[in-house]
Amino acid sequence: MSGHSHWATIRRKKGAADAKRGQLFTRLAREIAMAAREGGGDPGSNIRLQYAVDKARSSNMPKDSIERAIKRGTGDGKEGSAIEEITYEGYGPHGIAMMISCVTDNRNRSVSEIRHALNKYGGTMAEAGSVAWQFKRSSYFTLPSEGQDTDKIFELAVEAGADDVNFDEETIEIIGPVESFKAIGDQLKKAGVPIDEAELRFLPNNASELEVEETLQVVRVIEALEDLDDVQDVYTTLTISDAAMAQLEAA
Repeated sequence: MSGHSHWATIRRKKGAADAKRGQLFTRLAREIAMAAREGGGDPGSNIRLQYAVDKARSSNMPKDSIERAIKRGTGDGKEGSAIEEITYEGYGPHGIAMMISCVTDNRNRSVSEIRHALNKYGGTMAEAGSVAWQFKRSSYFTLPSEGQDTDKIFELAVEAGADDVNFDEETIEIIGPVESFKAIGDQLKKAGVPIDEAELRFLPNNASELEVEETLQVVRVIEALEDLDDVQDVYTTLTISDAAMAQLEAA
């Protein structure tokens, strides 16, 4: 299982803290709006929007908030500034490359806050293109392993265009090209398979594993970035070792 997947698991466990800070619904609304802007406001024909809405519902986001977010994305809403999706590039401590995905209505604010967070924890901003080559934009799905026929999952994923299917005791991870996102999602939905995550992600071409204390230093940067209102996700070349994972889960 990828380091990013492990980190996502920890973040889900800490989701209550995000909700208390009022960040969770804001991020969900932006995710819905961007999905609607990209593929239209009908969840039935926009698989990215469908899963964004499902995620919002599972987090008890009010129905009217979901509908407002869809309208904002399609341009039918009455809310103010237009939002846009931007990805910034940078480095964390120990040379760990980072792709920082934002949804914002103010680029200047976003880049200023990201630069400050990186500098504070030993990282730096990078020029556009200087980090991106270390990542590949991919379709990414995770499913619960329990009760699943692994052979069936593997077969339907590959038939839908997946490049890789990984299994562990808790999670099945499906990775494929961007253009296969809808086909993979449709196949899983048709088979009645529950989906935990369905996103387009930057996945590292090569990952690095650090010593535990070095890993924790990088994680502190990731946490600082993810605490920013405009940041939706942070993708890195870091692989989190079992020893580092144990310390993070105990924190």
